[in-house]
Amino acid sequence: MLTLDIHYSRHAREQMVARGVEEEQVKEAMRGGEKHIQKPDRIVSDYKYFSVVYKKFGDNYFVITVKPRW
Repeated sequence: MLTLDIHYSRHAREQMVARGVEEEQVKEAMRGGEKHIQKPDRIVSDYKYFSVVYKKFGDNYFVITVKPRW
């Protein structure tokens, strides 16, 4: 199983709590969600009922936000 070194913005943590999304679900979304590029440096991973917006820095990931898909 792929191990991800993930860091979260304060905003992402707040959105995870508000939407009932746990860290393991964010990891699942980043591993298996449908991905597309947002702006030149952000990745959006659509998964189940939410999307994860993040950046990749080498082997590290920085989650910017978690938002609903609707």
